[in-house]
Amino acid sequence: MPSLPQPMNDEDLDIASLGGHTMGTTWQVKLVVARARDLHPLYAGIQARLDAIVAQMSTWEANSDITRFNRAAPGSVQRVPDLFAQVVDAAVDIARRSAGAFDPTVGPLVALWGFGAHAHAQRIPDPATLAATRARCGWQRLHWADQTLQQPGGVELDLSAIAKGFGVDQVSAWLRQQGVHAALVEVGGELHGYGRKPDGQRWRVLVEAGHEEEASTALPPRVLALDDLAVATSGDRWHHFEQDGVQFSHTLDPRTGAPVTRAAAAVTVAARDAMHADGWATALTVMGLEQGLAFAREHALAARFVSRGAQGIEEHLSPAFAQLRDAPQAPPA
Repeated sequence: MPSLPQPMNDEDLDIASLGGHTMGTTWQVKLVVARARDLHPLYAGIQARLDAIVAQMSTWEANSDITRFNRAAPGSVQRVPDLFAQVVDAAVDIARRSAGAFDPTVGPLVALWGFGAHAHAQRIPDPATLAATRARCGWQRLHWADQTLQQPGGVELDLSAIAKGFGVDQVSAWLRQQGVHAALVEVGGELHGYGRKPDGQRWRVLVEAGHEEEASTALPPRVLALDDLAVATSGDRWHHFEQDGVQFSHTLDPRTGAPVTRAAAAVTVAARDAMHADGWATALTVMGLEQGLAFAREHALAARFVSRGAQGIEEHLSPAFAQLRDAPQAPPA
């Protein structure tokens, strides 16, 4: 009679690290596996999941599904793959619930202001060009039903504000299917952690704030324990340009057609999946501190705003974020 497999004890487990490149940035995964496990199939599987998202949703790829839609003739209809459909569903839902603070059709405006895959020169556009570009945008113009997109003419989808988070979710889900019971997944700064490390501890991460803000002694470090929890951060520290002494953020307000003014240094959202954390971090950044914090409170979103106030760097937490308690002195891992 064959012997039954014995349960693995903690001494048989170790934390392995894998990493690579995707979506114009990097990915990193820490995972708890048996010491003798071959990591090559896991690496290949992670990269394959991320490559599939790029093939469907990257505006940088000439043959991606999203590029084909963006270039399609008015009135043409395109049935999109399952992954693409999941992200469009979430993007349209966040656009509707945020009253347009998040908009997956904002790509032409992003390019006009000098950002993204098809960026023009970084400068303030003339009013006529801005008005014409705004007329092409608007999530309400999307004809989306039954996994099918119809091109109304001139609409260009841009899912960059949500796709990295979706990639994190896809990797976490696939690792679970492979019997990996604990992992910390990161794609371009968006994170998801589940399970416990061999010592029984949860994954702990330091919440981003910004280079200047992180150096401020007045701002306490925020360390979150990720127990099947995702974290995404948006803000103005990553991409911006200056003209005539004014700084313009890469985050566009779809409601005005212009970069967000007085953007928070960082807006962090914690949620059960990284796709929604990613999308809502962008939406709240567009809303700004006052409106965004009120929205987070009303809708029970776990959000942290780091902003520059009259007295220097300020931190504002929604009640849901404040409940995510962890020891500040706990080291990230």
